[in-house]
Amino acid sequence: MLSIERLMKEALSLPNALRAQLAEMLVESLEFDIDGTVQKLWTVEAKQRRDEIRSGMVEPIPGEEALAQIRQIIAQGGTFFTRQH
Repeated sequence: MLSIERLMKEALSLPNALRAQLAEMLVESLEFDIDGTVQKLWTVEAKQRRDEIRSGMVEPIPGEEALAQIRQIIAQGGTFFTRQH
């Protein structure tokens, strides 16, 4: 069996696309006991958000900007609401 250090060195030497594929496979291997209903709901939500972006209904912003906005709302004692379905 490879040591973790050797395995990491080998993995980091892979091209980006293969490293991404390996990372995805490793994460999936940890995802056990996922409620099928919850997974389906997240899939529906992700597709809806994708479609909203593609249609131009919403415009995405960088993650750091979104986090800064949320931190500002929280710092001001406010709350934010998720959309109603």
